[in-house]
Order: sequence, then C-alpha cells, then structure tokens
Amino acid sequence: MGTPSTRHDQTLHQQRGDKQARQVGLIGSASRPNGLEKVVEIAGDGDAVHRPHPAAVFHQESLHADGDVAAQGVAPGAALQLGDQQAAAVGQGCFLPGSIKSTYGTGCFVLQNTGASPKTSSHKLLATIASRIDGKTTYALEGSIFIAGAVVQWLRDGLGIIDDAAKTEAIAAALDHNHGVYLIPAFTGLGAPHWDPEARGAILGLTRDAGKEHIVRAALEAVAYQTHDLFVAFAADSGAHPKTVRVDGGMAANGWLMQFLSDILDIPVERPRVIETTALGAAFLAGLGAGVYSGLDDIKSFWRLDRRFEPAMKSEQRKTLLAGWFEALGRIKSSD
Repeated sequence: MGTPSTRHDQTLHQQRGDKQARQVGLIGSASRPNGLEKVVEIAGDGDAVHRPHPAAVFHQESLHADGDVAAQGVAPGAALQLGDQQAAAVGQGCFLPGSIKSTYGTGCFVLQNTGASPKTSSHKLLATIASRIDGKTTYALEGSIFIAGAVVQWLRDGLGIIDDAAKTEAIAAALDHNHGVYLIPAFTGLGAPHWDPEARGAILGLTRDAGKEHIVRAALEAVAYQTHDLFVAFAADSGAHPKTVRVDGGMAANGWLMQFLSDILDIPVERPRVIETTALGAAFLAGLGAGVYSGLDDIKSFWRLDRRFEPAMKSEQRKTLLAGWFEALGRIKSSD
C-alpha cells in the first residue's frame, strides 16, 4: 500500500448484523520514527469520535447499528476497517510478543509484536500499535524496505532482461554464486534502518564474466540483505534475535529467495499456505467481529504451514556475502 510515512489506504470489509455490528478500525500509518499518534476512538451510542492524524491500530468496540453511524464517519454495518501490515500480522497469527512477520510486495514490511507496553526503538524502527481488540492494546515495531518486488518489476519493465517475474527463481538457482555482483535498489532512497532519502541505486562488482543472470540474482539477494539489516535493528532493540519469521506477499512464492533469506538471516523462514495474508487477516477479523471466531487463539489455529526453509549456508559464506553487501552500501549512502 505504500511506505509508513504515506500509507493512508484503508480496506473496508463489511458483515452486517441485525442490531449490532462489530467494528474493527485500523488506520495504517506511523507518520514518523518512534512516534505514536492518537488513535481513533469509537465508543457506544452518543460518544464522540476523535479524528487524529493516522496511527497504526485496529480498534474493536461495539457499535450499535441504530446509532448515527454516518455522522460518526463509519459506514453503516461495517465490521472492520484496517490497514495492510497489521492485517497481515493477524493473517500470520502474530499475537504473542516477539512474533514477527515479513511481507514482500512492492516493498517489504517487517512487523514484530512487542506486547502490551509500547516500546520506543533506538535503532530507527517505527513504534506503532499492532492492535486494539475489546479494549486490549498490543504494540509493535515496524521496519520498511522501500523496494522489494518492485526491483523485479524494474528488471522486467525497465531493463527488459526478463519477461516473467516468476522466471527469476530458476535464473538465480542456476548460478553457483553471485560472482561478486551486488544490486542496491535505492531507487527512492533507503528505508529502515538507514533512512537515507538521498541514496541512489547502483549495480556494483561487474566484470566481463557477469551477465544479466547475475543482475537478476543480485536483485533477489538485495531483498534478503535489506531484510537482514532490519533484523539486526530488531535484535538490537529487543535484546534477542528473532527465532523464526513468517513470510507472505507475492515474493514469498519464490522458493529460491526464501531459502536465501533463511540462509542470510540464519533462522527458519515459514511460508504459509495462504501468502495473501492481508486479505486473510481482514477476513479473520471480520469473522471475529461477526462471531464466527471465538477469539485470537481460534484465529491462530487456522494458520497452516506450506513450507519451512531452514538455514543451510555455512557461516563463513554468510559473512563474506554480507561483507560485500555492507561495502556496496557504503558506496551509495549519502552519509554514514
């Protein structure tokens, strides 16, 4: 849907009841690092609705259908209103402190549940609200990568070196290694944890032995390296490295990338059967509001594993690859 600084898109799903609708509201945007904005409060009949700047929250309260919901700014019969990343966290069942999901679409968004108390990041992550359901608030930290799947689109539509994004998996797998080629997709600057809007993209390490297939592989590798940078920040803030990560979004279908991600992060990567977890999370919350599900534990029980990718890369190889990435980053960043 967009970066955390601009994401105001909202997905509205409706389930109607005779006299009462359960309303779950999420307005998804953390407008600045380490800043929690006041959230929309919707109470019962006659209570005022406050319209703050968007924060990141889903808020579930009873809302009587016979109230003046139009005046309150809520669609009649609405079951929920929510933003993408918190919905994806619900679809992934990330309800416990420390649980973490990474969504790979046009960009990449990592969200980690931090529990019942807000946590301010010291490593340039975004403090946000994961959920508020029946008055219980859960907080999170979020990190955003501006370019993930968009780099594959660029390979296809910009450079014209592939004709189908799905072919990148086989192209990358056919190579023994990256031949020292690194692609930094800083087309719009670097997101978390670097926050360098002046940085620009580059392809580094080219030799006459390099071909278009190496650029394709470097583009996929860059998604994993950027995720690694985020996980270093998450580990520094929490004091413990995540034990596993659940992935979703279109790029999660790329098995080579998910294995490389597991190798670079050095933790298992879990891909669910349904990788469109934003829509799944919205459906789960609509069902919760309509009484289809009894609670979050009930929702979590429906999560199904498709494949678990285990790290298989030797430590020295990982260190070498990351050292090359850090050197490449240093060449394109506008500041230290």
